[in-house]
Amino acid sequence: MLLAVYLSAEAQQPKKIPWVCYLIGSTASSSTESLKPFRERLRELGYIEGQNISMESRYWDGKIERLPSLAAELVRLDCDVILTTGTEAAEASKNATKAIPIVMAYSGDAVRLGIVADLARPGGNITGLTSINAELSGKRLELLKEVIPRLSRVALLWSPGNLNTKYLLNETESAASSLRITIQSVQMKVPSDIEEAFHGATKKRAQALMLGGGGFISSHQKRIVELAAKNRLPGVYPNVQYVEVGGLMTYTEDRSEMLRRAAEYVDKILKGIKPADLPVERPNKFELVINLKTAKQIGLTIPPNVLARADRVIR
Repeated sequence: MLLAVYLSAEAQQPKKIPWVCYLIGSTASSSTESLKPFRERLRELGYIEGQNISMESRYWDGKIERLPSLAAELVRLDCDVILTTGTEAAEASKNATKAIPIVMAYSGDAVRLGIVADLARPGGNITGLTSINAELSGKRLELLKEVIPRLSRVALLWSPGNLNTKYLLNETESAASSLRITIQSVQMKVPSDIEEAFHGATKKRAQALMLGGGGFISSHQKRIVELAAKNRLPGVYPNVQYVEVGGLMTYTEDRSEMLRRAAEYVDKILKGIKPADLPVERPNKFELVINLKTAKQIGLTIPPNVLARADRVIR
């Protein structure tokens, strides 16, 4: 009888709802849209927020100095899984906990940066998807050269706060050398550096613009795009969000697909699979997106052969 009472009481105990926490670079207002593919895939997998899953977010909005304390907050909340977007958030989360599973929606080269030991066998408590943004530098320069046949000088704006920057610079310089393009390297540390970067680029007669990755630059994407238009600088950007707010074009990984895959990683972990047993994936789907409105605004004609290859054209 006592056993029956115990089992009945246990059955009546509310089941613990999994708690998924986000550490992301965007602001609260922009995260709703950027995380939409992740949330949609979770719903498809049977998770309904407030019923069988809870979510908590922390936004660092490009302020790298905030990351350690925000990651520590999520650890104190005892989340079941932490989802990160971007290299800096993945690194901060890894430093904050060795126990809570971490899923990267995307990051810089996770092996090269020491975030995981190996793609096939990541070890530890972190897995997910790793970006190859730096490796796409050559393709982006080729696109600029197709759009601007006489291209000889490109300004590359980057932030030292992003761990992948050194590799990005090396990859870009290497690709530029073979295309006979000079790279004007411009560092931006604080918001006041952004306008100065454009002033320096135009003063040294840069004909086009490229951006490094990272949360600091991403958090100022609208201002950067506005200055590119003001200075009539064609730009190729690290992700599609820049093009959606007025940047000229991007060739990049399909981050919507990466976020959907990240939801599948979270699902597997909540069902008991350890992060160490889930291989880290590299992206296998890419997209070329071109903003024709911006091209017209800056007086640039996109060649038909480039337009024909675009996965999406914003008109």
